[in-house]
Amino acid sequence: MAIVNKMKQNKEEESSRSSSLVDPCLCQSSRFAAYLKKVKKEAWPSTLSSVPTRSLVSPGQCQLTSNFVAVPLLQRWDVSSTSSVLRFGPLPDSDLPLNLSTCACIMAMAHVPQTVIRPYTPISTNAQIGSFDLLVKDYGETGPMSNYLCKYLKVGSKVMFKHIDFNVKIQAPFPFTKIAMIVGGTGITPMIQVMHAVLGEQNTTTQISMLYGSRTSKDILGKDLLDTWSSSNNQFSVTHVLSQEPEDSEWDGPRGHINEELIKKNFPRPDDKEPFMIFVCGPPPMYNALCGPRTQKELTGLLSRMGYNAKQVFKF
Repeated sequence: MAIVNKMKQNKEEESSRSSSLVDPCLCQSSRFAAYLKKVKKEAWPSTLSSVPTRSLVSPGQCQLTSNFVAVPLLQRWDVSSTSSVLRFGPLPDSDLPLNLSTCACIMAMAHVPQTVIRPYTPISTNAQIGSFDLLVKDYGETGPMSNYLCKYLKVGSKVMFKHIDFNVKIQAPFPFTKIAMIVGGTGITPMIQVMHAVLGEQNTTTQISMLYGSRTSKDILGKDLLDTWSSSNNQFSVTHVLSQEPEDSEWDGPRGHINEELIKKNFPRPDDKEPFMIFVCGPPPMYNALCGPRTQKELTGLLSRMGYNAKQVFKF
């Protein structure tokens, strides 16, 4: 009897270890448990290792509506010391993709402990069935939502999400032969949507050039993905610009902030005859310095002084 009990105990311990990533109380939900069985969790790749994938839908088809719906966390990848990729699912219809148009974001709501609502742009495409991925940087105490998502949200726990018409931005396919991107921090996420739509198109002739500002080399979100895409696709180039990289580091790229010299070197001129657009997404100080506040239609800042006009710049 002692041997039988010991074998039973070992089996229970083994089962507990194999499911330790999932909150056991939440797994009592039959729908969530069934979805975990249907998808081989160990085979899920991080979206940051994917190839450009063009999978476009029109606005108005997103599974998330104007009413908040709870979606569980399926898995989290810690991709750097400060950022994570989080996969949420199953969606209301687990047999369909999110069906979010490009470009668009969704709203997340959590009680941490106060109620916080933040916009996030998924980095997954509509080729991903039943779930979606968010790339989130942990801003610590200054970012209660990001800190909660990256550190405290348990696999199986739910976050409330919704999507509204206001979240729909400029839409692919884009009528430009050249796209320039000025990016800061988590502003990379809508740009990944753009690149999927453009670089994922066979025989595309659209050129994308990106200036990506970060504090240090460790803060660059999605660096491996961007560097892989740029080295394997001659339609895309990225220049990383670091403002606080230690002087004694091995970094040999540009330092400081995105400036006029870098823009002239990498972007179309204001009088370029081919149709182009400059996409801007980043923290408020970057908007203020380069193009004016995000909510301001008027173009100000460095891009205005360089001769660009408001029709040539899109603020995400």
